[in-house]
Amino acid sequence: MRTFRGTRGAGQPYLESPGALAFVASRGHEIFGWCWGYQLIRPDGFSMLYLHQLEVVESHRRQGIGRALLGAFMRAGAQAGATRMFLTTGETNAPARALYASTGGGLAAQGPTVNYWFRLSP
Repeated sequence: MRTFRGTRGAGQPYLESPGALAFVASRGHEIFGWCWGYQLIRPDGFSMLYLHQLEVVESHRRQGIGRALLGAFMRAGAQAGATRMFLTTGETNAPARALYASTGGGLAAQGPTVNYWFRLSP
């Protein structure tokens, strides 16, 4: 399980940003799953979702938690007007790929993709 350190309320700016979506799976004070991403408004007026991260603590996997988080994320996006969703995952991440395929996800038709990261300076 990842531990996130920071000040209380550090995620508030994200939650207040337009299009932010985040869900957690918890019992009491124990958080054992989460997902977050964005609703993106395109210049042509259509809206789509981007799921940036979905994670379930290893001891809680294979209990439907990831499926429930994904479903909540997708429903919230659809209710906000999104008509499509995209995400990326590792080619060898078989559990994630099985979940996405079983919930209606299809591989991108444009073939292999390559991701680039950039560090931005103010």
